[in-house]
Amino acid sequence: MTEKPLILVTNDDGINAPGIRTLIKVMNTIGDVVVVAPDSPQSGMGHAITVDTTLYVNKIVIDDGPQTEYRCSGTPADCVKLAIRELLSRTPDLCVSGINHGSNSSINVVYSGTMSAAVEAGIEGIPAIGFSLLDYAWDANFEASKSFVESITKQVLKNKLPNGIVLNVNIPNISENEIKGVKVCRQARANWVEEFDKRINPMGKDYYWLTGKFVNLDGGEDTDEHALENGYVSIVPVQFDLTAYSFMKELNTWELK
Repeated sequence: MTEKPLILVTNDDGINAPGIRTLIKVMNTIGDVVVVAPDSPQSGMGHAITVDTTLYVNKIVIDDGPQTEYRCSGTPADCVKLAIRELLSRTPDLCVSGINHGSNSSINVVYSGTMSAAVEAGIEGIPAIGFSLLDYAWDANFEASKSFVESITKQVLKNKLPNGIVLNVNIPNISENEIKGVKVCRQARANWVEEFDKRINPMGKDYYWLTGKFVNLDGGEDTDEHALENGYVSIVPVQFDLTAYSFMKELNTWELK
């Protein structure tokens, strides 16, 4: 009998989030699932790891299913590290992160705890995918995501991924029959124009709320933002080697000492 793939599931919205509960159900149809996820929301944590305090992990049962689940006090990257080093009986065949409540397209990938968990797995040589739905609501409807999550996951297990590459998958917030298909894209050149809303608390001290608006500066039709705006699921292959190879030759012409 062929051994089922071992799939590590994590996220950044917390282990109780509807997105990860949906992801667990889909993964249970594909392989043996172990969940290691934060005990509270960790959105925007990026690739932060815990180095100055203790980490706690508790085995728990949240809902029916064959999966094994652990709740972790750390970040998404912590969850992956602990899973690989301490909790799993063998190296997983795949790590899936999400389904995130909200976009991780374009520049959002830099800040994303969802994608950082996938990247952490990739650093360890484990094929990994980050899934996100373009709906920030806690009660977001993930039904349209299921078939795409399943098919993309199966393709990664079948075809593998090159070392150093993970997939960033974003799903538009429309019904399944409105989704036109899947497009492989590049990351759009876009960013947040940020502002801080300054206020004063009852004790007379200043405090701030981060606000702003998202600006897409990229007119290309091959980007993740263009795909999502036009009703497609976007897939961006992401590498965690941040070297700007295109600039190395010019940099070597500088009078560096």
